[in-house]
Amino acid sequence: MNTEQKINYLQMVDIFQDLSKAEMKEMDQTTTMSTCRRGKIFYQPEDTSEVLFILKKGRVQLYRISTEGKKLIVATIGPGTIFGEMAIIGQKMHNTFAESAEDCVLCVMSRHDVERLILNKPSVALRIMDVMAERLSAAESRLEDMAFKSIPARLASLLLNLCEEEETEEIYGYTHQDLAEAVGTYRETTTQILNDFKGQGLISIARKRIHILDPTGLEEIAIE
Repeated sequence: MNTEQKINYLQMVDIFQDLSKAEMKEMDQTTTMSTCRRGKIFYQPEDTSEVLFILKKGRVQLYRISTEGKKLIVATIGPGTIFGEMAIIGQKMHNTFAESAEDCVLCVMSRHDVERLILNKPSVALRIMDVMAERLSAAESRLEDMAFKSIPARLASLLLNLCEEEETEEIYGYTHQDLAEAVGTYRETTTQILNDFKGQGLISIARKRIHILDPTGLEEIAIE
């Protein structure tokens, strides 16, 4: 990726939209572009927070592991946003795992450069706060669903949310294990519920692809 392509990409990231052309060129000098395969662990709990990650392509899961070894997904990060932001608000160590759920392309920015940018451009800090607020709200909604909704309702809600995020009626790239971890259940349970949805004509299923056939029907299940 050449300098112009990299700058064009960085301009598409929400938190950098207020930067001037000169500031974007400086950003090019302070960020490193890299690629990684699915399964890459970027950090884990108790790791020191030293960099900010800016995701260009792919998906990254933020999750925790229970004492019984069960994985609980806190958030799924998509292209055009950041993760590892706790490094810049005084949190010295991470409290989650961050793992690539797909092959990824991303930029890395040092904590020092992020802090300097925030001091010079307060609007960047405000946008980062917006990202953190949205992530917290999503996490609270997820916890509320797990506390009060049945597993079919949680899964129906997840499928609808994924379609809304991707602006399509087809969800791809998610295994049954991915979906199970996102709603806090087991893969076998998720597979059975998906087959039930398929039998009711709500969805069709192919390899790592789920097509929503009846969103209204899923919405009715999601509010049960």
